[in-house]
Amino acid sequence: MNEYIDIKGQKTAYCISGLEGDSAPVALILQGWGTGYTLYDSIAKLIGDRFKVVQFDMPGFGLSDEPDTPWDVERYADFVCDLLAELNIKSAMLIGHSYGGRVIIRLASRDHLPFEISRIILIDSAGILPVRTRAQLRRQKKYKILKKLFDNKFIYFLFPEIIDDWKSKQGSADYRSASPTMRVTMVKAVNEDLTELLPKITQDTLLIWGDQDTATPIRDAHIMEEKIPNSGLAIIPGTGHFSYAENPELFANIINAYLIKEI
Repeated sequence: MNEYIDIKGQKTAYCISGLEGDSAPVALILQGWGTGYTLYDSIAKLIGDRFKVVQFDMPGFGLSDEPDTPWDVERYADFVCDLLAELNIKSAMLIGHSYGGRVIIRLASRDHLPFEISRIILIDSAGILPVRTRAQLRRQKKYKILKKLFDNKFIYFLFPEIIDDWKSKQGSADYRSASPTMRVTMVKAVNEDLTELLPKITQDTLLIWGDQDTATPIRDAHIMEEKIPNSGLAIIPGTGHFSYAENPELFANIINAYLIKEI
């Protein structure tokens, strides 16, 4: 059942499940771009016998209010700190899928945090700037030229329907379906490379990846495994960007084996 909490003026949808009591260990699930927190209910159920599980919609995602201005990843990291402070949580295991992984990388690489990160699970995480092919670079250059041309008011006056049709087809499906504020937020994220922050992550980190992931390819997983000191990679064969949902049985086996591990 959805509940709402006010975090510095942001109406935020969230839920808490699993173990009860102030002394119960906490797991916080951070969602992928454009999803609602209920998409991760299967993960919450999987670990709910061992953790108090906090799920929430980040501002602009799911049922939470959109921010007034575009946010960068650092601002979302600040928001997580504010949320945990409001819930009086001093320590948590962080689980992040896709965009949620970006936020966790930002948090875990900080020199000072108002809460303790006990361990980290990154699932098909974003954060590595993709390597663009020559064809992609040519398309990007062409796009910039056309955008500059079509942004000219006189040109737009002459060909409004053609230009509107062209603009409606640019970018990914996530980008096209987003509001103007969230489009800028998305651009801020995808153009940021967090590779240099990875060596600063000291927490024990499990990486779980689908080997057929095209959004955050397996190459990114190997970079993270190399750069994060205390990390290990588990690959789920035949799955894509939502590996945890595409092969839930193998995902559960990986999680259960990892949580037995003593840190």
